[in-house]
Amino acid sequence: MAGIGAFWSVSFLLVLVPGADWAYAITAGLRHRSVLPAVGGMLSGYVLLTAVVAAGLATAVAGSPTVLTVLTVLTGAGAAYLIWLGATTLARPSTPRAEAGGEPDASGSWVGRAVRGLGISGLNPKALLLFLALLPQFAARDADWPFAAQIVALGLVHTANCAVVYTGVGTTARRLLGARPAVATAVSRFSGAAMILVGALLLVERLV
Repeated sequence: MAGIGAFWSVSFLLVLVPGADWAYAITAGLRHRSVLPAVGGMLSGYVLLTAVVAAGLATAVAGSPTVLTVLTVLTGAGAAYLIWLGATTLARPSTPRAEAGGEPDASGSWVGRAVRGLGISGLNPKALLLFLALLPQFAARDADWPFAAQIVALGLVHTANCAVVYTGVGTTARRLLGARPAVATAVSRFSGAAMILVGALLLVERLV
């Protein structure tokens, strides 16, 4: 597929732009020994979005006002979720190994972190619109590959980019900030504020 190289470049540049995923990766890196559950959850969200687009949602959106309305509601819900998550992060900023004492709450479990990551990427309005608007532009209906297979390939390329960058972000945050609790708390609060700002801007955009 000729466009896969160009898509990889565009995707990688987009993943390098800090956003809600970065904020959660940093939080996971500061708060837990491993970032894999959080990153794995976010990757699962992108795989889910890939499956939805490959199933034909992009075409349905173009021809169905009802589907477009549902999409608008979902993106609004995603924006509200980002605001809630940012507020939670501000109220309880991450510090290096905050759960080292073994707090048995759900947010500290592998499953809890993965589910939260799934919600962040799966409900991220920016990611949803990116998948719906960007992936189909790099797939050709007259190519040798089936259109759905092209979408899946592109979605997996983007997911692989996310895996590399977000794992690196979370691991780097732990190594650089692990011995600097005050700086780590400040970065965590900044991440929470960034999530609130992104969510608020997206919510205003949906309502205008």
